[in-house]
Parts: sequence; C-alpha cells; structure tokens
Amino acid sequence: MNTTDTRHTAPDDGDGDGPGRTDDAEVAPAAPGGLLDVLNVAAVVLDARGRIVLWSPQARDVFGYTAEEALGRFAARLLVHESDRDVVVELFEQVMREGLSWAGVFPVRHKDGSTRLLEFRNMRLRGESGDLYALGLATEQSTLRRVERDLALSTRLIAQSPIGLAVLDTGLRFVTINPALARISGIPAAEHTGRPLRETLSFLDVAPIESAMREVMKTGAPLVDRHVVGRTPADPDHDHAWSVSYYRLEAGNGRVLGIALSVVDITDRHHAATEAAHARQRLAMIADASVRVGTTLDLEQTARELAGLVVPQLADAAAVDVLDTALRTSGAPGAPGSSPAVRRRLFRSLAEAPVPGSGAPYEAGDDSLPARCVATGLPILLSRVTGDDLPRIARGGEDADAAARAGVHSYLVVPLIARGSVLGALALRRTSNPVPFDEDDLVLARELAGRAAVSIDNARWYQLEHDTALTLQRSLLPHTPGPRPGLELAHRYQPAGAAVEVGGDWFDVIPLAGDRTALVVGDVMGSGITAAATMGQLRNTTRALADLDLDPAEILRHVDRSTTGLEQSTATCLYAVYDPHRAECRVSNAGHMPPVRVPADGPPELLDLPSGVPLGVGGVPFHTSTVALRPEDRLVLYTDGLVEVRGESLDTRLDQLLGLLAEAPGHSLDRTCDEVLTAMRDPEGHDDVALLIARALPADAA
Repeated sequence: MNTTDTRHTAPDDGDGDGPGRTDDAEVAPAAPGGLLDVLNVAAVVLDARGRIVLWSPQARDVFGYTAEEALGRFAARLLVHESDRDVVVELFEQVMREGLSWAGVFPVRHKDGSTRLLEFRNMRLRGESGDLYALGLATEQSTLRRVERDLALSTRLIAQSPIGLAVLDTGLRFVTINPALARISGIPAAEHTGRPLRETLSFLDVAPIESAMREVMKTGAPLVDRHVVGRTPADPDHDHAWSVSYYRLEAGNGRVLGIALSVVDITDRHHAATEAAHARQRLAMIADASVRVGTTLDLEQTARELAGLVVPQLADAAAVDVLDTALRTSGAPGAPGSSPAVRRRLFRSLAEAPVPGSGAPYEAGDDSLPARCVATGLPILLSRVTGDDLPRIARGGEDADAAARAGVHSYLVVPLIARGSVLGALALRRTSNPVPFDEDDLVLARELAGRAAVSIDNARWYQLEHDTALTLQRSLLPHTPGPRPGLELAHRYQPAGAAVEVGGDWFDVIPLAGDRTALVVGDVMGSGITAAATMGQLRNTTRALADLDLDPAEILRHVDRSTTGLEQSTATCLYAVYDPHRAECRVSNAGHMPPVRVPADGPPELLDLPSGVPLGVGGVPFHTSTVALRPEDRLVLYTDGLVEVRGESLDTRLDQLLGLLAEAPGHSLDRTCDEVLTAMRDPEGHDDVALLIARALPADAA
C-alpha cells in the first residue's frame, strides 16, 4: 500500500528554524495524551470485496474486536446491522468505483451488541500492484463533538473577548492574537504572527516582560495582574496602562507548548490612581506648609522654608521675591492692581546654579513676568516656555541664555498676597522634570503662596516692630558716659537676635555729688516695644531720684512705687553708688543677678548680697550693703541674658563667667567686655545683654 507522500515533517519546536523544516529534521516521539490520543481514531482498511485486511489497535477500543477476530471478515457483516447493510454496500461501491471520499456519522454494531454512532472518514487507496483498497478512519461521535464544541467555544471567546489574548510559542514568538489585543497594541494581528515579542512590542520595555514569561514557562506558576505602562503606535502621545497576566500552556501529556497572556486596558483606572496620588501629595504639601513654613519670625528664613517645601515635589527651582517696599515701610506694600515698586529681593533658589545677586535687591523690568504678577496680583502660567519667553522670566543679574542653559521648559509665578496686600511673588521653574505645569499645579502653588504670604507678612510686621523697639531702646540707653572721678568704665549692649523680640535690658552711669557715681543695670520682664518703653520710664525715674541723694534701698523703693500703672511693671534692678574717697560701693538689689567683684590681688567672686524682690512686686523692703572697692578692683554688672542659656545650669554659667574674668587681670576693660561677650553670649540670641564693668582708680586719680 502506497501513500502520496511519506516524508516526515517536524513541527516548529521553538528553536528559531521555523515550521516546515524537513532537512535533517529530528523525529521526536510524542508522549501519550495528545489530541490524537484523546480522539482515539481507529483505522480500518478493506480490500475491493469489503474484507478487513488491516485493523489498528484503536479499532479494538472503538469496535470491541481484536485483530484476530476482525481480519479477513467482511466488514459489513461484522460491524453493520442488517437494516443498514444495503446503505453501507452502496457507499462502499461508490467510494471504490468513483474514488470519492465520504464523511459522516454512521451507526456501528459493537461487539457487546450495543449500537454506537461513529464519525467516519472513508477514502480509496491504490496499492503498488494497482489493487484498490478502502481506508476508514473512525472515532466516537460524542468525543469528536465535545472537542469541536470546546474548540469552537475557545475560538469564539478569544475572537470576541474584550480582553486582549495571545499565544506565544516557547521561543516567545506570536502564534496567534485576538482582535482585542490588536486594537490595544495598534498593530494588526497579521503583523504579530510568527514575529518575536521583542521585535513586535519594541515600543515597550520588553526585557522584564520576557523575563516574566520565561519564569512562568519554567515554573508553571502564573503571574497575574502585572502592570505595564507605555505608549503604543496607535497613540504615541499619551501613556497607557495595562494589567497583564501570564499562563503556561501545556498539552495533555504535560509537554510545554508555550505561553498565553491576557491584557486588560486599565488606563482610566491608572489615570484615576495617579490623580488620587497627586491629590494626596498636594494635600500633604499643604499640610506640610502649616508645619514647615513660618517656624520663625525671620522673613528670610520663612522665604527659604517656602522654597524648600516646593522643591523638588512641585518644581525643580523656586525663588521667593519680596517687594523692597514691604521691607522698608510700615504701610501696606500695595493692593492688587496698583503699581508697586519693582525693586525686589531674591531669597532662595534651589536645584540650580546660584542666582546672581541672590539675597540682594535688584531691578525687575516692567515687562518681566514676576513684575506683571506683582502689579496685577494674578498668577501667570507658561506650560511651554519658548525662546521669546526667556527674557521675561530671567531674574536680576541673570540673562536669557543662562535660563536657556538651565533647561527651563515650564514656568509658573503666583503672587504673595496677605491681608489684601501684594508682598511679592513665588516663581517656579521646571528643568529636569519633563512634565509641564498645569492648572492643578497652579491651584496648589496659589494655596502654598497664600499660606506662606501670611507667615511672611507676620515676619515683616514683626521685623518692623523689632526694629522700632530696638531703635526706641537704643535711644533710651545712655550714650558713652564721660570720665568719672576714681573710675574707669566700659560697657556693651547687644539686642536679642532678629528672630526674637527686643527685651528691656538697660544700664546707666549717673554722676552724683561729691565725686560719687551711680552704676545701674536692669531688666524689664517681657519683650517688644512695651518692654522698651517701660525700660525708658524706669531709667528716667531712677535718674531723677538719684539727684535726691537717697540711700540705694530708698531709691529702689521709690522706683518700685513708680511701677504702678505700667503695662509691663515687673523688672529686676541693681543700684550701686561708688564713693572714690571712701573706696566703697553701697549696693541694693531688686531681684537682679549678683554682681562680680574682681580684686586686684585675688580671684573673682560673686557678691553675697540680699537679692530682694523684683520691682513691681511691692510690699517687701530693700536692703543696702556696703562693698569695699579698692584701687584696681573691678566691679562687673550684667543682665541675665549673659549667663542664662537653654540646656545649661545657671551655676555652671556663673562659674564660667568667673573663670573668664580670672584669666584677664591685666586686660583693658574694653577687651574684657568683648572676650566675655564672645565666650558667654547665647549663639541664638534669645535675650538682650547689658554689661557694665567699672575699675577703681587710685586715690590721686579721684
């Protein structure tokens, strides 16, 4: 028996040679469980008279007869009921006579007596001698219909599914894809088939996808809901997101056929999640602004905190420009729509090279975008910066070429408005971040600028009050005192830091009759203009009472009574009267720090005097003590700002002061003042400091 083609054709095994390779093909046996095994196709060959001459092993399963029982017998008598024999004989003669194939369902008698419907394929064969034979292939109709239904269902599901589906062979070449995946990728299905994944999906980052697929083929464990983001040829200008799952495909015998993947477009969900994340980030920035911006009443620090908040979350560079008029005047800088001065001060720039003139005033042209923003009180958004825009966004001392070299591609400037006044502007740039500013960024920037503007305005008003209080206090302090009989004097006054309100510390040197001199130091409890004004009233009262030549304790008693009605009426004060002819000091203390006496021939010592109570407490008498002050002895008077520092005990600080004074017996008084302030002064300047040092001179000098 001969067939028309007896060559073996090896299937595509995923080695890259492709299907249909016949030269030197390796013939590999298939393990049981393949599709042919599922169908269990029986093969039967009849000679020209209808006798069985070939009987396959599967024929025994289908018909129930062994080869010994079937070979040589007439098939019609063995397998067909008498009522159907005429039909079978006619079909057989038709196939043998005309050479036509016949396919269909026919009832067959099984060896056990039952009747079974089998699906037949019959065809005529011609042998080497010219003899004719009939080949019949048969399988049970129920099995075939089940396979057909499964195949049809799979085909229709794949074709009509809204989910993208594809099958790849073990070499990760596309075998088939459904229309949904073709629409998702923007590439026709025909251009996928037979092509490698890396070549077909070159617009994506394919390496991790291939790695995931190979892992699934190796382990058999599926990977589900892996997110992939990219841009397709169908929509190259927008990002899309997909949920991708991978499954290993196996034959019934366990042989790995390849991999199946499903793709669900989740772009809308991805965009919604991205927007939600951005919204959370914006809310977090607004919450951070409440904590991180305005931590001090220092205007420059507030501006730096604002710029540090928006970089790099909102912008790659930020600058806070404050109107120079807002820093120099006590009135409102200007309302939106007015024409405020364009002279401004730049406080902060991040993620760029240092801006020329940073921290110094500069002129902004009328056509610059920050100047227009300040003049109108309205924000300006440039999603895409062009060459014509660069000169309008360049800052003081910066040219357009510098902005271009920095790579500025998007720009946003919003006004700093507080209590109806425009204080300046917040300018934002994007250079490395490729996404341009949008309306959401504008809303966020305005919110942050509004919150920061209130803090900047508070700092501005505080600075004005601080400067006013400092001016008032300096005007109330004595000028450099002239020479006094029998005394050499040196003094220092240092106000609190810019971030702290001015206090009410003072010192005074008052000439008295008989070559005597009154030495006074005091400290009003509190700060600001009120404390400075109270200090001035107490100083003037003390000077007026000093002319009455009263005992120091009496002076403090009258000053204490004068505090009635003062807004900040509590103060400490030390009043000492030095008589060069007696070489002694008469001292009274109202709750003040103890003075230090530095003998010419001994170590410094804190004078153990009755401390009394502060002025303004009332009802407690003051005491006067006499302290010897011989030639070359020094008397050091000071306020608590010199020795009180957070985190250190007062005793430790006083010991440090005594040590410094012991190391400078031969130094001038001015040098001693400077050395003591340098070593003892709180670096953060939390309080004012007044320091007065007097040295007794020999009797002939008096």
